[in-house]
Amino acid sequence: MTVAIDQDVVVIGGGIAGLSAAIAAAREGADVRLVSRNETTLRHASGLIDVLGYVHEDGPVVDPFDAIEKLPAHHPYRRVGVDAIREGLATFDDVTGDSYRGGHTDANALVPTHGGTIKPTARYPATSAAGLASDPRETLLVGLERVPDFDPGVAADRLSAAEVPFETRAATVQFPIAVRDDAKVTRFAHLLDENDPVEVDGTTVSLRRALAEAVAPSLGDAERVGFPAILGEDHPDAVRADLEAVLGADVFEVPMGPPSLPGLRLEALLYDALEAAGAHFEVGSPLVDFDADEGTVSTVYLDRSGQRIPMTADQFVLATGGLASDGIEADREAVTEPLFDCHVPHPDDRYDWFEDDAFGDHAFARFGLQIDDDLRPLDATGDPEFSNLRAAGAVLGNYDLAAEKSGSGISLATGVAAGRAAAEDTS
Repeated sequence: MTVAIDQDVVVIGGGIAGLSAAIAAAREGADVRLVSRNETTLRHASGLIDVLGYVHEDGPVVDPFDAIEKLPAHHPYRRVGVDAIREGLATFDDVTGDSYRGGHTDANALVPTHGGTIKPTARYPATSAAGLASDPRETLLVGLERVPDFDPGVAADRLSAAEVPFETRAATVQFPIAVRDDAKVTRFAHLLDENDPVEVDGTTVSLRRALAEAVAPSLGDAERVGFPAILGEDHPDAVRADLEAVLGADVFEVPMGPPSLPGLRLEALLYDALEAAGAHFEVGSPLVDFDADEGTVSTVYLDRSGQRIPMTADQFVLATGGLASDGIEADREAVTEPLFDCHVPHPDDRYDWFEDDAFGDHAFARFGLQIDDDLRPLDATGDPEFSNLRAAGAVLGNYDLAAEKSGSGISLATGVAAGRAAAEDTS
Protein backbone atom coordinates (compact mmCIF):
# COMPACT_ATOMS: atom_id res chain seq x y z
CA MET A 1 0.00 0.00 0.00
CA THR A 2 1.32 3.43 -0.98
CA VAL A 3 1.37 5.89 1.90
CA ALA A 4 0.16 9.38 1.00
CA ILE A 5 2.55 12.30 1.20
CA ASP A 6 0.96 14.94 3.43
CA GLN A 7 1.77 18.66 3.17
CA ASP A 8 0.21 21.93 4.28
CA VAL A 9 0.50 23.39 0.77
CA VAL A 10 1.10 21.73 -2.59
CA VAL A 11 2.18 23.97 -5.46
CA ILE A 12 1.80 22.55 -8.97
CA GLY A 13 4.16 24.06 -11.54
CA GLY A 14 7.86 24.96 -11.54
CA GLY A 15 8.00 28.31 -13.32
CA ILE A 16 8.34 31.74 -11.73
CA ALA A 17 4.73 31.67 -10.47
CA GLY A 18 5.03 28.24 -8.86
CA LEU A 19 8.45 28.91 -7.37
CA SER A 20 7.29 32.28 -6.01
CA ALA A 21 4.19 30.71 -4.48
CA ALA A 22 6.19 27.90 -2.88
CA ILE A 23 8.86 30.25 -1.50
CA ALA A 24 6.23 32.64 -0.12
CA ALA A 25 4.21 29.86 1.54
CA ALA A 26 7.30 28.25 3.04
CA ARG A 27 8.53 31.57 4.41
CA GLU A 28 5.17 31.92 6.15
CA GLY A 29 5.88 28.67 8.00
CA ALA A 30 3.86 26.21 5.90
CA ASP A 31 5.11 22.73 5.04
CA VAL A 32 5.31 23.06 1.26
CA ARG A 33 5.94 20.73 -1.65
CA LEU A 34 6.33 21.95 -5.23
CA VAL A 35 5.71 19.40 -7.97
CA SER A 36 6.41 19.90 -11.66
CA ARG A 37 6.15 17.46 -14.53
CA ASN A 38 9.02 19.12 -16.39
CA GLU A 39 12.05 21.25 -15.74
CA THR A 40 11.22 24.94 -15.46
CA THR A 41 10.96 26.94 -18.67
CA LEU A 42 13.25 29.61 -17.21
CA ARG A 43 16.11 28.16 -19.24
CA HIS A 44 14.18 29.27 -22.33
CA ALA A 45 13.52 32.79 -21.02
CA SER A 46 15.63 35.93 -21.28
CA GLY A 47 16.13 36.31 -17.54
CA LEU A 48 14.52 39.76 -17.67
CA ILE A 49 11.65 40.46 -15.28
CA ASP A 50 8.93 42.45 -17.03
CA VAL A 51 6.17 44.01 -14.97
CA LEU A 52 4.35 46.01 -17.65
CA GLY A 53 6.00 47.18 -20.83
CA TYR A 54 3.05 48.25 -23.00
CA VAL A 55 -0.62 49.12 -22.57
CA HIS A 56 -2.93 49.03 -25.59
CA GLU A 57 -1.38 50.97 -28.49
CA ASP A 58 0.64 53.25 -26.25
CA GLY A 59 4.41 53.38 -26.51
CA PRO A 60 6.70 51.78 -23.92
CA VAL A 61 5.48 52.25 -20.36
CA VAL A 62 7.80 54.44 -18.30
CA ASP A 63 6.41 53.56 -14.86
CA PRO A 64 4.37 50.33 -14.68
CA PHE A 65 2.66 51.39 -11.47
CA ASP A 66 1.27 54.53 -13.10
CA ALA A 67 -0.24 52.38 -15.86
CA ILE A 68 -2.01 49.72 -13.78
CA GLU A 69 -5.25 51.72 -13.62
CA LYS A 70 -5.42 51.71 -17.44
CA LEU A 71 -5.82 47.94 -17.47
CA PRO A 72 -9.24 46.21 -17.65
CA ALA A 73 -11.01 45.54 -14.36
CA HIS A 74 -10.54 41.75 -14.57
CA HIS A 75 -6.85 41.93 -15.42
CA PRO A 76 -4.79 39.93 -12.85
CA TYR A 77 -2.97 43.09 -11.76
CA ARG A 78 -6.27 44.79 -11.00
CA ARG A 79 -7.38 41.70 -9.07
CA VAL A 80 -4.38 41.53 -6.75
CA GLY A 81 -3.61 45.28 -6.57
CA VAL A 82 -0.46 47.36 -6.58
CA ASP A 83 0.61 46.24 -3.10
CA ALA A 84 0.76 42.63 -4.28
CA ILE A 85 2.89 43.64 -7.27
CA ARG A 86 5.33 45.39 -4.97
CA GLU A 87 5.38 42.40 -2.60
CA GLY A 88 6.14 40.09 -5.52
CA LEU A 89 9.03 42.28 -6.61
CA ALA A 90 10.28 42.60 -3.03
CA THR A 91 10.38 38.81 -2.73
CA PHE A 92 12.26 38.60 -6.02
CA ASP A 93 14.75 41.25 -4.91
CA ASP A 94 15.37 39.41 -1.67
CA VAL A 95 15.93 36.12 -3.49
CA THR A 96 18.23 37.47 -6.19
CA GLY A 97 20.20 40.02 -4.13
CA ASP A 98 23.08 41.62 -6.04
CA SER A 99 22.48 39.42 -9.08
CA TYR A 100 19.74 41.74 -10.34
CA ARG A 101 19.30 45.48 -10.77
CA GLY A 102 16.30 47.81 -11.06
CA GLY A 103 14.96 47.76 -7.52
CA HIS A 104 16.03 51.36 -6.88
CA THR A 105 13.25 52.80 -9.05
CA ASP A 106 9.68 52.18 -10.20
CA ALA A 107 10.63 53.16 -13.76
CA ASN A 108 11.30 50.54 -16.40
CA ALA A 109 14.84 50.12 -17.66
CA LEU A 110 15.45 49.87 -21.42
CA VAL A 111 17.51 46.75 -22.13
CA PRO A 112 18.84 45.99 -25.63
CA THR A 113 18.26 42.37 -26.71
CA HIS A 114 20.07 40.16 -29.21
CA GLY A 115 17.86 41.21 -32.09
CA GLY A 116 18.60 44.88 -31.60
CA THR A 117 15.22 45.62 -30.05
CA ILE A 118 14.88 47.53 -26.78
CA LYS A 119 12.80 45.94 -24.06
CA PRO A 120 11.23 47.88 -21.16
CA THR A 121 11.76 45.78 -18.06
CA ALA A 122 11.57 46.23 -14.30
CA ARG A 123 14.43 43.96 -13.21
CA TYR A 124 17.46 42.89 -15.22
CA PRO A 125 20.58 40.82 -14.50
CA ALA A 126 23.57 42.68 -13.14
CA THR A 127 25.45 41.23 -16.10
CA SER A 128 23.38 43.46 -18.41
CA ALA A 129 23.52 46.62 -16.29
CA ALA A 130 26.25 48.38 -18.27
CA GLY A 131 24.30 47.98 -21.51
CA LEU A 132 21.14 50.01 -20.82
CA ALA A 133 19.88 51.99 -23.79
CA SER A 134 19.60 55.13 -21.65
CA ASP A 135 23.40 55.15 -21.21
CA PRO A 136 25.03 57.54 -23.75
CA ARG A 137 28.44 55.86 -23.82
CA GLU A 138 29.79 54.59 -27.14
CA THR A 139 29.21 50.85 -27.45
CA LEU A 140 30.91 47.95 -29.20
CA LEU A 141 28.80 44.84 -29.77
CA VAL A 142 30.81 41.65 -30.14
CA GLY A 143 29.71 38.47 -31.87
CA LEU A 144 31.42 35.10 -31.92
CA GLU A 145 31.75 33.22 -35.19
CA ARG A 146 30.31 30.01 -33.75
CA VAL A 147 27.42 31.66 -31.90
CA PRO A 148 25.01 32.27 -34.79
CA ASP A 149 22.10 33.50 -32.66
CA PHE A 150 23.72 36.91 -32.19
CA ASP A 151 24.58 39.05 -35.21
CA PRO A 152 26.21 42.18 -33.77
CA GLY A 153 25.98 44.07 -37.06
CA VAL A 154 22.22 43.60 -37.31
CA ALA A 155 21.77 44.49 -33.64
CA ALA A 156 23.91 47.63 -33.99
CA ASP A 157 22.00 48.77 -37.10
CA ARG A 158 18.63 48.29 -35.41
CA LEU A 159 19.73 50.14 -32.30
CA SER A 160 20.93 53.04 -34.47
CA ALA A 161 17.60 53.02 -36.33
CA ALA A 162 15.85 53.25 -32.97
CA GLU A 163 17.79 56.49 -32.37
CA VAL A 164 19.47 55.37 -29.16
CA PRO A 165 21.58 58.14 -27.57
CA PHE A 166 24.91 56.47 -28.27
CA GLU A 167 27.09 55.34 -31.16
CA THR A 168 27.08 51.60 -31.71
CA ARG A 169 29.66 49.57 -33.64
CA ALA A 170 30.00 45.84 -34.23
CA ALA A 171 32.76 43.25 -34.47
CA THR A 172 32.86 39.48 -34.82
CA VAL A 173 35.78 37.49 -33.44
CA GLN A 174 36.90 33.89 -33.26
CA PHE A 175 36.47 32.15 -29.90
CA PRO A 176 39.98 31.26 -28.67
CA ILE A 177 39.19 27.54 -28.29
CA ALA A 178 37.91 25.41 -31.14
CA VAL A 179 34.37 24.20 -30.51
CA ARG A 180 31.93 22.24 -32.62
CA ASP A 181 29.78 24.19 -35.07
CA ASP A 182 26.66 22.96 -33.27
CA ALA A 183 27.95 23.68 -29.75
CA LYS A 184 25.33 25.06 -27.36
CA VAL A 185 25.89 28.41 -25.69
CA THR A 186 26.27 26.55 -22.41
CA ARG A 187 29.48 25.02 -23.80
CA PHE A 188 31.00 28.49 -24.25
CA ALA A 189 29.83 29.49 -20.77
CA HIS A 190 31.44 26.45 -19.16
CA LEU A 191 34.73 27.07 -20.96
CA LEU A 192 34.77 30.65 -19.70
CA ASP A 193 33.93 29.46 -16.18
CA GLU A 194 36.89 27.06 -16.26
CA ASN A 195 39.25 29.64 -17.83
CA ASP A 196 41.88 27.10 -18.83
CA PRO A 197 45.15 28.31 -20.40
CA VAL A 198 45.30 28.57 -24.20
CA GLU A 199 48.13 29.28 -26.59
CA VAL A 200 47.88 32.41 -28.75
CA ASP A 201 50.72 33.26 -31.14
CA GLY A 202 53.14 31.16 -29.12
CA THR A 203 52.14 32.67 -25.77
CA THR A 204 50.12 30.90 -23.11
CA VAL A 205 47.37 33.03 -21.54
CA SER A 206 44.04 32.37 -19.84
CA LEU A 207 40.99 31.83 -22.05
CA ARG A 208 39.30 35.00 -20.80
CA ARG A 209 42.40 37.08 -21.55
CA ALA A 210 42.66 35.54 -25.02
CA LEU A 211 39.04 36.48 -25.74
CA ALA A 212 39.56 40.05 -24.53
CA GLU A 213 42.74 40.42 -26.61
CA ALA A 214 40.83 39.23 -29.69
CA VAL A 215 38.29 42.00 -29.12
CA ALA A 216 40.75 44.79 -28.18
CA PRO A 217 41.75 45.82 -31.76
CA SER A 218 38.09 46.67 -32.48
CA LEU A 219 37.51 48.63 -29.26
CA GLY A 220 38.36 52.13 -30.50
CA ASP A 221 36.75 54.74 -28.27
CA ALA A 222 34.01 52.43 -26.98
CA GLU A 223 33.57 52.66 -23.22
CA ARG A 224 31.47 49.53 -22.97
CA VAL A 225 31.41 46.19 -24.77
CA GLY A 226 28.41 43.93 -25.20
CA PHE A 227 28.81 40.17 -25.63
CA PRO A 228 26.11 37.56 -26.22
CA ALA A 229 24.93 36.21 -22.87
CA ILE A 230 27.44 33.37 -22.61
CA LEU A 231 29.87 34.85 -20.07
CA GLY A 232 29.82 31.98 -17.61
CA GLU A 233 27.08 30.05 -15.87
CA ASP A 234 28.61 29.73 -12.41
CA HIS A 235 31.05 32.67 -12.36
CA PRO A 236 29.68 35.43 -14.62
CA ASP A 237 30.98 38.25 -12.40
CA ALA A 238 34.51 36.89 -12.52
CA VAL A 239 34.35 36.41 -16.29
CA ARG A 240 33.23 40.00 -16.86
CA ALA A 241 35.80 41.36 -14.38
CA ASP A 242 38.65 39.61 -16.21
CA LEU A 243 37.45 40.87 -19.60
CA GLU A 244 37.09 44.42 -18.24
CA ALA A 245 40.60 44.36 -16.79
CA VAL A 246 42.09 43.74 -20.23
CA LEU A 247 39.74 45.91 -22.29
CA GLY A 248 39.60 48.89 -19.92
CA ALA A 249 35.85 49.14 -20.64
CA ASP A 250 32.67 47.99 -18.96
CA VAL A 251 31.44 44.61 -20.19
CA PHE A 252 27.79 43.58 -20.38
CA GLU A 253 25.73 40.70 -21.69
CA VAL A 254 23.04 41.00 -24.33
CA PRO A 255 20.08 38.71 -23.44
CA MET A 256 19.67 35.83 -25.89
CA GLY A 257 17.09 33.27 -26.88
CA PRO A 258 17.05 29.69 -25.57
CA PRO A 259 18.98 28.10 -24.03
CA SER A 260 19.43 31.20 -21.88
CA LEU A 261 22.31 31.54 -19.46
CA PRO A 262 20.58 34.37 -17.53
CA GLY A 263 17.51 32.14 -17.31
CA LEU A 264 19.57 29.22 -16.00
CA ARG A 265 21.22 31.46 -13.40
CA LEU A 266 17.81 32.74 -12.28
CA GLU A 267 16.51 29.18 -12.04
CA ALA A 268 19.39 28.30 -9.72
CA LEU A 269 18.71 31.34 -7.51
CA LEU A 270 15.02 30.51 -7.16
CA TYR A 271 15.58 26.85 -6.37
CA ASP A 272 18.28 27.77 -3.85
CA ALA A 273 15.77 30.09 -2.16
CA LEU A 274 13.11 27.36 -2.21
CA GLU A 275 15.48 24.93 -0.51
CA ALA A 276 16.62 27.57 2.00
CA ALA A 277 12.97 28.19 2.92
CA GLY A 278 12.60 24.53 3.82
CA ALA A 279 10.26 23.54 0.99
CA HIS A 280 10.37 20.19 -0.81
CA PHE A 281 10.29 19.92 -4.57
CA GLU A 282 9.88 17.14 -7.09
CA VAL A 283 10.52 17.54 -10.82
CA GLY A 284 9.51 14.96 -13.41
CA SER A 285 6.38 13.59 -11.75
CA PRO A 286 3.21 14.73 -13.53
CA LEU A 287 -0.07 15.14 -11.69
CA VAL A 288 -2.55 12.71 -13.21
CA ASP A 289 -5.69 12.86 -11.06
CA PHE A 290 -7.30 14.33 -7.94
CA ASP A 291 -10.02 13.70 -5.40
CA ALA A 292 -12.41 16.37 -4.15
CA ASP A 293 -15.24 16.33 -1.63
CA GLU A 294 -17.95 19.00 -1.42
CA GLY A 295 -15.91 21.58 -3.31
CA THR A 296 -12.61 20.92 -1.51
CA VAL A 297 -9.61 19.24 -3.08
CA SER A 298 -8.34 16.53 -0.74
CA THR A 299 -5.76 14.57 -2.71
CA VAL A 300 -3.74 14.83 -5.90
CA TYR A 301 -2.05 11.86 -7.54
CA LEU A 302 1.41 11.91 -9.08
CA ASP A 303 2.78 9.51 -11.64
CA ARG A 304 6.23 8.67 -10.29
CA SER A 305 7.88 6.27 -12.75
CA GLY A 306 4.57 4.56 -13.38
CA GLN A 307 3.56 4.43 -9.72
CA ARG A 308 0.49 6.38 -8.62
CA ILE A 309 1.48 8.45 -5.57
CA PRO A 310 -1.24 10.16 -3.48
CA MET A 311 -0.45 13.56 -1.99
CA THR A 312 -2.76 15.29 0.47
CA ALA A 313 -2.72 18.93 1.54
CA ASP A 314 -4.84 21.62 3.12
CA GLN A 315 -4.24 24.05 0.27
CA PHE A 316 -3.23 23.82 -3.40
CA VAL A 317 -1.79 26.36 -5.84
CA LEU A 318 -2.11 25.79 -9.59
CA ALA A 319 0.73 27.42 -11.55
CA THR A 320 1.06 25.26 -14.64
CA GLY A 321 1.34 28.01 -17.28
CA GLY A 322 -0.81 28.95 -20.23
CA LEU A 323 -1.33 27.62 -23.75
CA ALA A 324 2.41 27.50 -24.46
CA SER A 325 3.04 25.30 -21.41
CA ASP A 326 -0.09 23.11 -21.68
CA GLY A 327 -1.48 24.54 -18.46
CA ILE A 328 -4.35 25.51 -20.74
CA GLU A 329 -5.21 23.21 -23.63
CA ALA A 330 -7.16 23.90 -26.82
CA ASP A 331 -8.46 21.65 -29.57
CA ARG A 332 -10.91 22.29 -32.40
CA GLU A 333 -13.85 22.05 -30.00
CA ALA A 334 -12.97 23.72 -26.72
CA VAL A 335 -10.44 25.29 -24.38
CA THR A 336 -9.83 23.46 -21.11
CA GLU A 337 -7.71 23.38 -17.96
CA PRO A 338 -6.58 19.73 -17.93
CA LEU A 339 -5.72 19.03 -14.28
CA PHE A 340 -8.74 20.16 -12.25
CA ASP A 341 -11.07 20.78 -15.21
CA CYS A 342 -11.53 24.39 -14.15
CA HIS A 343 -13.72 26.58 -16.33
CA VAL A 344 -11.96 28.48 -19.14
CA PRO A 345 -14.25 31.04 -20.81
CA HIS A 346 -13.94 31.20 -24.60
CA PRO A 347 -16.15 31.88 -27.62
CA ASP A 348 -18.13 28.87 -28.85
CA ASP A 349 -17.08 29.57 -32.44
CA ARG A 350 -13.36 28.85 -32.76
CA TYR A 351 -13.12 31.41 -35.58
CA ASP A 352 -13.74 34.03 -32.92
CA TRP A 353 -10.61 32.92 -31.09
CA PHE A 354 -8.35 34.89 -33.43
CA GLU A 355 -8.23 37.84 -35.83
CA ASP A 356 -7.37 37.74 -39.52
CA ASP A 357 -4.46 40.09 -38.89
CA ALA A 358 -1.47 38.08 -37.65
CA PHE A 359 -0.66 40.87 -35.21
CA GLY A 360 -4.27 41.57 -34.28
CA ASP A 361 -5.98 41.48 -30.90
CA HIS A 362 -6.42 37.71 -30.65
CA ALA A 363 -8.86 36.38 -28.05
CA PHE A 364 -6.78 33.23 -27.53
CA ALA A 365 -3.92 35.33 -26.12
CA ARG A 366 -6.13 36.07 -23.08
CA PHE A 367 -7.52 32.56 -22.54
CA GLY A 368 -7.14 31.34 -18.98
CA LEU A 369 -8.84 30.94 -15.64
CA GLN A 370 -11.06 33.59 -14.12
CA ILE A 371 -10.30 34.22 -10.44
CA ASP A 372 -11.89 35.93 -7.46
CA ASP A 373 -10.05 38.39 -5.22
CA ASP A 374 -8.62 35.44 -3.27
CA LEU A 375 -7.13 33.98 -6.50
CA ARG A 376 -9.52 31.03 -6.52
CA PRO A 377 -10.56 29.84 -10.03
CA LEU A 378 -14.22 30.47 -10.80
CA ASP A 379 -16.71 28.16 -12.46
CA ALA A 380 -19.14 29.13 -15.20
CA THR A 381 -21.56 30.63 -12.65
CA GLY A 382 -18.88 32.81 -11.01
CA ASP A 383 -18.43 30.67 -7.88
CA PRO A 384 -15.10 29.20 -6.75
CA GLU A 385 -14.37 25.82 -8.33
CA PHE A 386 -12.77 24.62 -5.09
CA SER A 387 -12.48 26.35 -1.75
CA ASN A 388 -8.80 25.46 -1.28
CA LEU A 389 -7.41 25.86 -4.81
CA ARG A 390 -5.70 29.06 -5.96
CA ALA A 391 -4.14 29.86 -9.32
CA ALA A 392 -1.18 32.01 -10.32
CA GLY A 393 0.82 33.02 -13.35
CA ALA A 394 0.15 32.31 -17.02
CA VAL A 395 -2.72 29.89 -16.28
CA LEU A 396 -4.77 33.02 -15.52
CA GLY A 397 -6.84 34.76 -18.18
CA ASN A 398 -7.75 38.35 -19.08
CA TYR A 399 -4.28 39.50 -20.10
CA ASP A 400 -1.93 39.19 -23.07
CA LEU A 401 1.52 38.61 -21.60
CA ALA A 402 3.30 38.83 -24.96
CA ALA A 403 1.75 42.14 -26.01
CA GLU A 404 1.94 43.70 -22.56
CA LYS A 405 5.38 42.33 -21.62
CA SER A 406 3.88 41.50 -18.23
CA GLY A 407 4.40 37.77 -17.78
CA SER A 408 7.09 37.70 -15.11
CA GLY A 409 5.48 40.45 -13.05
CA ILE A 410 2.11 38.72 -13.01
CA SER A 411 3.78 35.45 -12.08
CA LEU A 412 5.57 37.13 -9.16
CA ALA A 413 2.58 39.13 -7.92
CA THR A 414 0.01 36.35 -8.14
CA GLY A 415 2.48 33.65 -7.08
CA VAL A 416 3.51 35.40 -3.88
CA ALA A 417 -0.10 36.41 -3.13
CA ALA A 418 -1.37 32.85 -3.69
CA GLY A 419 1.42 31.29 -1.64
CA ARG A 420 0.90 33.59 1.31
CA ALA A 421 -2.89 33.17 1.23
CA ALA A 422 -2.53 29.40 1.06
CA ALA A 423 -0.16 29.41 4.05
CA GLU A 424 -2.51 31.59 6.06
CA ASP A 425 -5.41 29.23 5.41
CA THR A 426 -3.48 26.28 6.82
CA SER A 427 -3.10 27.89 10.25
